[in-house]
This record gives sequence, C-alpha cells and structure tokens, in this order.
Amino acid sequence: MGDSLDRLYDQVIAAKNADPATSRTAKLLRAGRPKMARKLAEEAIEVVIDTVIGSRENVVRESADLLYNLVVLWASANVKPQDVWDEMIRRERLFGLAEKVPKKMIDAGGRRKVVAFENRQYRKRR
Repeated sequence: MGDSLDRLYDQVIAAKNADPATSRTAKLLRAGRPKMARKLAEEAIEVVIDTVIGSRENVVRESADLLYNLVVLWASANVKPQDVWDEMIRRERLFGLAEKVPKKMIDAGGRRKVVAFENRQYRKRR
C-alpha cells in the first residue's frame, strides 16, 4: 500500500506544473488548500455514508478517492508519505500498531482549533 501511495505522491508532485485544463490534479492544487480540504472532507463523509448504508463497492471506490485527495493535500502541505510512515512506526513502538496517540498524551497547546470553511454547498461531480 505504501508503495502505491508513494507513487501517487510522486505523480501529484509532477502534476504541480501541469496544465490545469488537462490535469485534474493541477487544477485542484491551484485551487488552494481550502478547496483541497473540502474535497478531502467530502470524500471522508461519502466513505462514512456508504459504510453505514452497507455499500461495500462504494466504500472501496470512495476510499480510493479519499486517499487521492489526502495525498494531494499532503503534497500541498509539503508532507511526504515517508513522514506519515515514520509517525506510524513511532506510534507502533509506543502504543502498538492499532492504537492512536491517547488524548491524555497530547498537550492542550498543541491542539488545533476547528475552523469553518466558506458557507457554501458543493456538489460532487460524477
């Protein structure tokens, strides 16, 4: 899986200089981080909805979209897949593979505030 995301990341980086008229990735990168974040959130919500509905095929498709949009956001934020893999390894050593960092171990000053995006509705194009 990591190899696939690494390759996708490399393709996203290469698309930074592509023509937005012919590259969806270039267009998304030029739209800015708020747009990228909305797309990521939209895909996450679709995965949740399809999971609740019980549509396995849609969960698979929407999960692939979610990962794509996550990698685009990583590229925009200058986060490499290896940075994430290193954090996963660190957490595995501390807490075990299936655990996330316990809330009590995160200092309150390091938490981010939730900010609202523009108050517009966006429809997903199919």
